Amino acid sequence: MATFTGAIGTGSKWLLDRIVGAIAATGINPNLLTFLGLVVNFGAAASFAVGNFRTGAIIIFIAGFLDMLDGQVARRQNRVTAFGAFYDSTLDRYADMALYMGLLVYYSVSGRTPYVVLAAVATAGSVMVSYARARAESLIPLCKVGFMERPERLVLLIIGGLFNRMAQVLWVIAVISTITVIHRIFYTWQETRAGRVLESVKSMWPVASDQRPAAGEEKRSDARLAASAPTSKS
Repeated sequence: MATFTGAIGTGSKWLLDRIVGAIAATGINPNLLTFLGLVVNFGAAASFAVGNFRTGAIIIFIAGFLDMLDGQVARRQNRVTAFGAFYDSTLDRYADMALYMGLLVYYSVSGRTPYVVLAAVATAGSVMVSYARARAESLIPLCKVGFMERPERLVLLIIGGLFNRMAQVLWVIAVISTITVIHRIFYTWQETRAGRVLESVKSMWPVASDQRPAAGEEKRSDARLAASAPTSKS
């Protein structure tokens, strides 16, 4: 069984490598692939909006493939840039929100108000998972704790669409996304409290009040420094 799955993995890697090579050879800009992925996701959102969940799930799968290709094509063409990473991340957020907006439209038109609220909470949770990490990593080196990141959310939406279990999937996304955000807030608090912050941050923010020496200890420390300082002979 292990040999069989290993063969599948090897074959898939070989096929993907050939596809990436063929696309990279055309000289296409990787950012264009990122934009095409967004457009395809808009198609999935439109399918969700009219209740064609299975079609939407298939389109998300295709969009995910494009999303996987852009980075690999950029590396193959030696065109990896900081802007490309920013552009990819920004368009990913728009793609995520488009999918949930499609669901919001569907449940709103259907008159299913509780599911409108559920889809809205899932949307907020999804956006906040990404925002919490981005904001945390402007303070600390890394914040990848938690589970419900974008790949997991997309897989769940695909499952919900294929098996017509979208409401259940939205519950899972809403709850676990919220838990992930709380986990990231707590983790960032722990890291900043312990002083494990980026060097650029240390000069911007004062030391936490519970890490400052007591007033008496600060005075004694100043006295010791004064006593040990060399005297001037001028």
